[in-house]
Amino acid sequence: MKKFIFGAFSLVGFATVNAQNTVTLNVRLKPIQTLLVATAQKTVNLDYNTRDDYANGVSSNNADHLTIYSTGGFQVKVKSAGSTLNLVNGTKTIQASSIQIKASAGTDPVNGAQYSAIAPLSATDITLVTSTAGGVDKKISVEYKGGAANAYLDNYVAGQNPAVYTTELTYSIIPQ
Repeated sequence: MKKFIFGAFSLVGFATVNAQNTVTLNVRLKPIQTLLVATAQKTVNLDYNTRDDYANGVSSNNADHLTIYSTGGFQVKVKSAGSTLNLVNGTKTIQASSIQIKASAGTDPVNGAQYSAIAPLSATDITLVTSTAGGVDKKISVEYKGGAANAYLDNYVAGQNPAVYTTELTYSIIPQ
């Protein structure tokens, strides 16, 4: 009887070893980056209303202007649609490079992010933020500053109140 019980356990153990199979489990992580511009800040106006505005330039500080989601390190870039801002209802232009742009930490900043110094707007990508870490719903504030030292003095057009020069900016986020 002891031999029979021992033999039965041996067969069950042997059968269990032969019944094993393996499965390869992969966790496949792909980069995901999203960048949103605050809905209420989709239009930014730099209004020149006084003599001091023309002399000193004006700025628009846009707190939490951008919200990012990134599964890893990233760069946020911006570029203008062209090298000039074009007069609405006219042919005059203002150089895009006369507008300065600067990013900074928002209310929920990206840990360890590097923010570039003030940069002139350009038709080629300007890197505003670089981070080696990702984040969820992290905020970036952006300041736009228009020309000073009477740079736009001769750009007002009689009969237009105000004379509006415009361009479209494109923000992008890429993995790093």
